[in-house]
Amino acid sequence: MRSSNPSLAGLSPWRMIVGLGTVSLTIDMVADGAMSVNGAFLAQLGASALLVGLVTGGADAVALLLRLVTGPWVDRTGRYWTFTIIGYALTAMSVPLLAVAPFAGGAGLAIASVLLILERTGKAIRSPAKTVLLADAAGAVGRGKGFGVHKALDQLGAFLGPLLVAAVAAAVGAYWPAFLWLVIPGVAAMLILFWLRGRVPDTSVFRQEPVVLEPTLSGEVVRVDTHRVTFVLFASFGALTTFGLIGFGVITFHLEDAGLVPLPAVPLVYALAMLVAAFTAPATGWVYDKLGARTLLIVPVLTAFVPALCLAGELPLVLVGVCLWGASTGIQDSTIKAFVADLVPPAGRGSAYGRFAVFQGAAALAGGTVAGALYGNVALLSALVVMAQVVAFVLLVVVLRRRGVRQARG
Repeated sequence: MRSSNPSLAGLSPWRMIVGLGTVSLTIDMVADGAMSVNGAFLAQLGASALLVGLVTGGADAVALLLRLVTGPWVDRTGRYWTFTIIGYALTAMSVPLLAVAPFAGGAGLAIASVLLILERTGKAIRSPAKTVLLADAAGAVGRGKGFGVHKALDQLGAFLGPLLVAAVAAAVGAYWPAFLWLVIPGVAAMLILFWLRGRVPDTSVFRQEPVVLEPTLSGEVVRVDTHRVTFVLFASFGALTTFGLIGFGVITFHLEDAGLVPLPAVPLVYALAMLVAAFTAPATGWVYDKLGARTLLIVPVLTAFVPALCLAGELPLVLVGVCLWGASTGIQDSTIKAFVADLVPPAGRGSAYGRFAVFQGAAALAGGTVAGALYGNVALLSALVVMAQVVAFVLLVVVLRRRGVRQARG
């Protein structure tokens, strides 16, 4: 692949990747600070396990399903920076407002539920646009590495946010004051974002789209296609692995319900998952650039063990499950997105991420709902997830046979 021409932009590709990663770091302190305790917070407001599953799974579904609209919309308008800024701003504002919920009486649970869904709506608005901006820059340095480094910074924020929430909760014995502290990284994210847009108003200057060739399993080199069936098969794989991750809201509810950890320690468990994801994302991204989509075969293997371990009655088993959850999430949000970018041309990537997210969104809602409904029957829940991951593994093998197992750099 030819190198990009940094003189055409105000920043080099790597600086743009790190800049966008820093924005994700700061905004994920906000979003994941709230997500680390959302199940426990809702439980304190009176929610049941089923309601927690519906709200958190529904919020994740909104974050994904709405991209079916925002993805094509941003492709039609070309306003990638505008969508990105609006989406980040919505997250930066909605999370601090969660501090109001405990003082709203009987309406507190409804207010918190709406704000959690609004936060995820912000993600739905920004994600296709931001991912296109990132794909432009990452294409000049290797998409696996580029997406991996970005995800590592993203996960660092997802690690630091829960630490901040845990520290405040330990000091005052409640979660709501921590939401107010999250205003600070939210403002920082917006300032960095506006600076990046000022330096590189159009990231298409980074784009380089050489012909991509991949050897098939038989060794024959063929031109990469973008056949709809291949895309649907891969999106179905993504949906099944998302379903198996059950939603962290149910896991935090379990920590609270089973009394496995004290209140301030709940966000620390989530921080552990994010730390694992931070290491997993760049590692698998590097392997992806070397071996291609074969790297993704590990995802259903890891996911198959998540429900049984994360909903176990002993804390050590739960922590092992949380690490597997974090590893799977890190790969899903980095390397899987890199492969989607390699499947489609630049002009259609926003739409492609939107369509892909529909599959994941439906699966997130189903996973959260099923996990909440079967919270008292972990054996049945685990069996369903294992079967789903077997199907996911087979689907990915089919995709690999259709498209080849390794990208050959031309």
